[in-house]
Amino acid sequence: MAEKRKILHVEDNFENRILVRRILQASGYEVVEAENAIEALDVLTHFVPQLILMDINMPEVDGYTLTQQIKAKQSFTDTPIIAITANVMKGDREKSLQAGCNGYIEKPINVDTFVDQIEAYLH
Repeated sequence: MAEKRKILHVEDNFENRILVRRILQASGYEVVEAENAIEALDVLTHFVPQLILMDINMPEVDGYTLTQQIKAKQSFTDTPIIAITANVMKGDREKSLQAGCNGYIEKPINVDTFVDQIEAYLH
């Protein structure tokens, strides 16, 4: 059997973490969660994901800053980071991409298309 693809989901909202975990695990992904930047950086010392889902609006360190910190690490320069955010105003997508995100998914997520969106970033 093929090894499960690994995703790190950085999200401070408990309900959002549960929803994403359930959708992705049902599709065969291994999901590790972090609820803030400190946890995310700690997880990345022992877990190497194929993709990172990044909430943008988090307390203390926002997703833009955390994305820059992760992309600055040699071992994660090629790891896709996807902003998953309720920031949907003009310029928000561009700001995510400028911070180093490889893509952008709007909240609330569409449960019918979410896995397809993730798959697109993994290929």
